[in-house]
Amino acid sequence: MSEWAQKRFWKQVDVAATEGGFVITLDGRQVKTPAKALLCVPTRAMADAVAAEWDAQGESVDPLSMPTTRSANAAIDKVSHQHGEVSDMLAEYGDSDLLCYRAETPAELVARQAQLWDPALAWAEESLGVRLAPRSGLLHVAQDPDDVAKLRGLVHEMTAFQLAAFHDLVGMSGSLILGFAAARGWRPADEIWALSRLDEQWQEEQWGRDDEAHATAELKREAFMHAKRFYDFSK
Repeated sequence: MSEWAQKRFWKQVDVAATEGGFVITLDGRQVKTPAKALLCVPTRAMADAVAAEWDAQGESVDPLSMPTTRSANAAIDKVSHQHGEVSDMLAEYGDSDLLCYRAETPAELVARQAQLWDPALAWAEESLGVRLAPRSGLLHVAQDPDDVAKLRGLVHEMTAFQLAAFHDLVGMSGSLILGFAAARGWRPADEIWALSRLDEQWQEEQWGRDDEAHATAELKREAFMHAKRFYDFSK
């Protein structure tokens, strides 16, 4: 976002309803995306969050402190123009979902995976209408093509703004099912994130915490939590 002014030039930030959604204005001037498109978002809640980020800027603009603005920009400038490609890429997770690849040993880890991951697969069967089967080991075994196709269709139904958030929910967790679970509010987002970290948590319990890996995981957790908030803003 190099075209953003490095210094704050506005005094007043406002939100205005317009055809197709809501826009943010700085002293009456409509905010544009990095690609010069109008920053028009679908809900008032999202617009208020974007406006709050602009209003919170000090003398110098810090784009890293504006995650909702950055996600909205991505939805408009990128996802809206590549909706099919992004949807197909995310749908591929359904055929090799994290929740379906189980350890063969030790017995304690096998039991923990079953205890914590099986309920998510049961939720997917009830709420999404798909039945993904767990496998032991790392060798890929294809899921039922009809289930994979159904998941693909559900991803394609999302708006560009929902898909921008869903991209991070799936990418950060490594699971299409956990992405859907977070988006649809199956459980609190922090609990769903913890499910995606089950194997790493097991390793920490056995060998101790790697501080560098933990710091990287924390950044991913923050991105996951932001993606959940952004998805909720888009509804």
